Amino acid sequence: MDLEPYLNRTFSGFKAEDFPAGTKIYMGKVRDIITLDGKLLITTSDRVSAFDRVLSTIPCKGELLNRMALFWFDETADIIPNHIIRRVTARTVLVKQCKVLPIEVIVRGYLTGSAWRDYEKGRPVSGIRLPEGLKRDQKFEKPLLTPSTKAEIGLHDEPISREEILNRKLVPADVWEKVEAAAFALFARGTQTAARNGLILVDTKYEFGIDADGNVVLVDEVHTPDSSRYWYADTYEAYFEQGKDQRKVDKEFLRQWLMERGFSGNGEAPSIPDDVRLELARKYINAFETVTGIPFVPESLPPEEELKAVRAELS
Repeated sequence: MDLEPYLNRTFSGFKAEDFPAGTKIYMGKVRDIITLDGKLLITTSDRVSAFDRVLSTIPCKGELLNRMALFWFDETADIIPNHIIRRVTARTVLVKQCKVLPIEVIVRGYLTGSAWRDYEKGRPVSGIRLPEGLKRDQKFEKPLLTPSTKAEIGLHDEPISREEILNRKLVPADVWEKVEAAAFALFARGTQTAARNGLILVDTKYEFGIDADGNVVLVDEVHTPDSSRYWYADTYEAYFEQGKDQRKVDKEFLRQWLMERGFSGNGEAPSIPDDVRLELARKYINAFETVTGIPFVPESLPPEEELKAVRAELS
């Protein structure tokens, strides 16, 4: 697939002046959210973020993330209800407005990433003290649930223990029990589906909310490359034994590229050239096709048509 024509038609998001005065719109790192009466219109842009900073746009990224999230919402609807009402466009959905819990729920199947960095320094992982002698990328006997606080844009999320969540009454105890059970069940389903496609679901982030009827529901996105880490299963054991970096299907490519140039969230970020943007787009397409088993054919509208479609939902 030739992606170069899409470099100049990426969707960077809406502006407040695109809509009538009084429209309630929030621009996040990746998503633009319009508040309606008890509902939200969520449009996934092509913006890409790393280290909690928005850095550029990636061709087709918003559509890929939205369609993959819809795939997983369908795959997991029997485990827990979600906020989806209907798809509006390839990158926009209409959802139920929920009171989102102030905690990101991270489930880890392997000792890697920030968990490994904390472990290496002798620190607990979200209050969990792990046994000595573990190796980088080692599989846990059972997945760990490692929550974190939700930081404002530009700030970093912070690990938090289960005890702190309950002691500070950030989430009621009965709700947290449902969240924990759902998170582990979702991770198990994701692990099974990924395995069928030759992948390992390494770790992932979930967000939950409370709907108007008081139900705990799954919100935001599920098992996308922005929220999850995937490795290829066929080389895991060999690479682990050799201490080599695992083959990845996620956006660690961009993070690695940035770190090689001395950027890890502080100071001025390097400009991302088109060849890197295209390579990252190919990785997102590969992730979509590998995880879902669906060949990717772009369906997203040009930015001006996307705006028309979203405006029509407001009338």
